[in-house]
Amino acid sequence: MEVRIDHTWKEVLQPEFDKPYFELLTSFVRREYTTKQCFPPAALIFNAFDSCPFDKVRVVIIGQDPYHDTGQAHGLCFSVNDGVRIPPSLDNIYKEIQRDLGKPAPPSGNLTRWAQQGVLLLNATLTVEAHKPGSHQNKGWEELTDAAIRELNSRRQNIVYMLWGAYAQRKGQFINRQQNLVLTAPHPSPLSAFKGFIGCGHFSKANAYLTQHGLPAIDW
Repeated sequence: MEVRIDHTWKEVLQPEFDKPYFELLTSFVRREYTTKQCFPPAALIFNAFDSCPFDKVRVVIIGQDPYHDTGQAHGLCFSVNDGVRIPPSLDNIYKEIQRDLGKPAPPSGNLTRWAQQGVLLLNATLTVEAHKPGSHQNKGWEELTDAAIRELNSRRQNIVYMLWGAYAQRKGQFINRQQNLVLTAPHPSPLSAFKGFIGCGHFSKANAYLTQHGLPAIDW
């Protein structure tokens, strides 16, 4: 199947695009977008891949579902468009960056600047129906995003994986810990952020690891 996606990712994910599950997923998503309001905008479904080519990935952050309210989601996990109120989980991420690195929180929740530095901001499910969280789960997206992580794990090394919460940790359980840095913590949501996410130091740890391996640090 022909898929419009960054060419470096297209090369490694083409076997997935040719599988029956992806054809079923594509049909489902087209039907949903035609008949219902869905997020992110169709042109941004693969924004995480398009903004961070396969060979440029230095950090992977795994989310679960796109934001489901109007104007928020633009294809990068935890990120919202400029001008949108910063969601609680991202607010806690900014708080931890400030605590960890001493950097003040920016006024915008748009994390495109991270993606452009090599941070893959990957939701497990890439689409959602408006106001219905989890509505596009178990339709095939998880299989595709698992494949993306597997390809990174098999073809690349010295990547930092930030796995926040039980869902992300299960999704990344097969990552090679000898060839990469895997950082785990509770999810940054208000329900769990103060049970270990605040104070985890992931951002300084990531930069220290990248620097040790001759790679540029991330300007968080």
